[in-house]
Amino acid sequence: MATIHVDGNAYEVDGSDNLLHACLSLGLDIPYFCWHPAMGSVGACRQCAVKQYKDENDTQGKIVMSCMTPAADNSWIAIDDEDARDFRARVVEWLMTYHPHDCPVCAEGGHCHLQDMTVMTGHSQRRYRFAKRTHRNQYLGPFIAHEMNRCINCYRCVRFYNDYAGGTDLGVFGMHNNLYFGRHEEGTLESPFAGNLTEVCPTGVFTDKTHTRHYTRKWDLQYAPSVCHQCAVGCNTSPGERYGSVRRIENRYNGELNGFFLCDRGRFGYDYVNRDDRPRRPEWRSEQRDSATRITELDVDPALDRGADLLRRADRVIGIGSPRASLESNHQLKTLVGEDNFSTGIAAAEQACLARMAEVDAEGMLTTPTPREVERHDAVLVLGEDLMHSAARLALSVRQAVLGIREALAEERGIPQWNAEAVKTLAQDSRHPLYIAYPAATELDAISAASLRLAPDDIARLGYAIAHELDAEAPAVADLDEATQTQAREIAQALLAAERPLVLSGGSLESTAIIDAAESIARALGRKEVNRREKRGGLMLVRREANSAGLALMGGQPLERALERVSLGHADALIVLENDLFERLPDAAVSDALSRAEGIIVIDHQRTPTWQRAHLGLPAASFVEADGTVVNLEGRAQRFYQVYDPRHLRPESRLHAGWRWLDALRASLGRSAGEPLTFARAVADCARAHPALAGMEDAGGHAELPGALKLARSPHRYSGRTSMRADIAVSEPRMPQDPDTPFEFSMEGYSGFDRPRRQVPFAWAPGWNSPQAWNKFTDSVGGHLAGGDPGVRVAGAAGSAQRGYPAAEAIPAAFTPREGRFQLWVLPRLFGGEATSSRAEAIAERTPAPSLRLSAADARALDAQSGDTLTLIVGETRLSLALHVEAELPDGLVTLPAGVLPGAPNGEWVTLANPAGKEER
Repeated sequence: MATIHVDGNAYEVDGSDNLLHACLSLGLDIPYFCWHPAMGSVGACRQCAVKQYKDENDTQGKIVMSCMTPAADNSWIAIDDEDARDFRARVVEWLMTYHPHDCPVCAEGGHCHLQDMTVMTGHSQRRYRFAKRTHRNQYLGPFIAHEMNRCINCYRCVRFYNDYAGGTDLGVFGMHNNLYFGRHEEGTLESPFAGNLTEVCPTGVFTDKTHTRHYTRKWDLQYAPSVCHQCAVGCNTSPGERYGSVRRIENRYNGELNGFFLCDRGRFGYDYVNRDDRPRRPEWRSEQRDSATRITELDVDPALDRGADLLRRADRVIGIGSPRASLESNHQLKTLVGEDNFSTGIAAAEQACLARMAEVDAEGMLTTPTPREVERHDAVLVLGEDLMHSAARLALSVRQAVLGIREALAEERGIPQWNAEAVKTLAQDSRHPLYIAYPAATELDAISAASLRLAPDDIARLGYAIAHELDAEAPAVADLDEATQTQAREIAQALLAAERPLVLSGGSLESTAIIDAAESIARALGRKEVNRREKRGGLMLVRREANSAGLALMGGQPLERALERVSLGHADALIVLENDLFERLPDAAVSDALSRAEGIIVIDHQRTPTWQRAHLGLPAASFVEADGTVVNLEGRAQRFYQVYDPRHLRPESRLHAGWRWLDALRASLGRSAGEPLTFARAVADCARAHPALAGMEDAGGHAELPGALKLARSPHRYSGRTSMRADIAVSEPRMPQDPDTPFEFSMEGYSGFDRPRRQVPFAWAPGWNSPQAWNKFTDSVGGHLAGGDPGVRVAGAAGSAQRGYPAAEAIPAAFTPREGRFQLWVLPRLFGGEATSSRAEAIAERTPAPSLRLSAADARALDAQSGDTLTLIVGETRLSLALHVEAELPDGLVTLPAGVLPGAPNGEWVTLANPAGKEER
């Protein structure tokens, strides 16, 4: 700690910070542009000037840049000094000489850091009267709009894109004050984190193109704290709504999870909730005498009556849940149909992996780190995961872990960690060791110590061999080739040498053998830690969907078992919750079961093929229209809140949360008119019924502030609500009321930062309209929310390991290619591999054309080359795709991107037709 004196007042601060960081953490305002809490200081903009004095007796002082000056003990500075104020005013005037005066039409207007800083410095009049340099803008893809004339040359964009996120296709060109930040040629930005430029850039150079299509100023949006539903990481988001549609997704700061950044799927994959073809009223589907299908729209009560009649006529009802639905909705379905009749809606192979991962987490051989803690590990092993496609935000954390050696090297030489360019220059290409075992190339290969291309069974064998190298009591791998043995020894030595080794694995390849191998490594490392207690190893297991981990803790039958019972006549009615069964199993198996069911009720917010087969469709509210709880891959239960009431602007709609529909259906079935289910009771019922989820009630409180003061969903400048329904009715109804959560559907209520709270719907503070306002809500800049980071761990806590190593017989045999046949593996992909985000227009445009991938040797055997069309034959299914030859893919494998062939079985041996289609090989 250090004592600094600012404008005559003494403060205790962290002496390792710079003065800008220290002052902002104290709540003192200093304008800045180039500095960012996640990226450190480069001193490029000169905007954060303060006056520094030698001691309390110095009256002269000197101007220094606070971002490049350490917060040393007994420092004396002045922010409010006249010379410092004048210096800052001149700097912002220089920066603004070429900036266009286009705030009224700029998509950044209203949450622009440049606007905030010009106001803070008092710059309100332009004196520059000469010709301005101008640039042509570039097309940068469907996510990002480009307006180079607004640039102030702060370098934030390239520092984030290249240094922090590892992108290679964005650069800076030119010299002096005539710089150009863009690509070497027009084209889509390749980094899956490019969307963060919209918040990193302090001006309107890089803006959200999906937002621009239906633009609304920040102060006219309505927000709520939410959780990204596009993967299992559970990043915190702030969806903004206007006129009954989501206009943009912004990052919501969580010090333990996503920090300041989101992946592009999470940021831009929201548009499926705005689709015009969404079901908004209950639909009854009936067959006519001429075999035509008649669809009738119903109101809520008639729909519930018909649904109850369907269930009364059934001898047994099967409920099929979903890892995309909330815990509360899945629990209500389970309660309605009974535990023995509840299915998770997950295919058996994936569910086996989920169950195994839940067991491994519960045993706690090593702790499960948060994504922030991942960044502090100094050796990483990834088994069977391409993190950039299965958990992109986690991949960004792994990148920071690998580059974390910079901090250690800087500390040895006394260089402060915030001195970003000096630390980067010192480290050069030094990295902590990262080892990746995966069938195909990954985007982290460029920074890995070794990337091994192996078939899934061989990945598991490598993992077991590493465990044996770590601990001789672990079973040895029979018939292991010398190259793999050498690699196993090298990886084991790197893990042992590290102070904080990390093992990352998961269920992307649907291989329990890989998970068991990762567990064995964790067990071996855990046993070593008994004798070296200063070591802090970690184990993290990646799941597929937003609530996969939570649903595994709840339990239920796999999807195949549920459909089998219907096909065999052991059940005759189905209730399907927010799940398209055709995405999970082959069409034939699903169609057969649905054709045999006498009653099908589907609750969903998308018009899926499963919805089209329902007798009764009940329109579900999406994550922005309902409250709920999900559990992420680290076992953190998190609450997402309703952003807006869909009926306020669409009175004809009948959207309700899945748990509300199911409770109402249960009441109709029992012909009881009890009290409607409240959200608080839905949460309590779920927690009480499932001991593993007991902590979920603490994921969010009903009222966080003293006196039950409600929280505002909108900034205090919110306007226009009184005219939004003018085209519907002259009279203005009362704003929707929300008794279930601590929020108001308006700007009424508390929106400040001086009372600590976990659930912050949007970042705003006086003078801070941009995303930089999150600095006002944290205990220190870049730290944790002052009220605590949202969410609570309900699973995965460290404990004592009870089981021993698996038997040697559990180790799979080495993979052996088969003549004329190929083992099929469906690999995750960030864009196009997730069902709901794939329905968003921008994501669909960003999705690359799918292809089959083979090794060079296998392609030669088929007399094929990249670009040729091959036909994949899986049972009765044929799929023709272009071939991409991947040189390092193991022989005998064929890979397919997720989302192309729903229900394709991983690990099945398939055949391929040659380019001419004459022969199967």
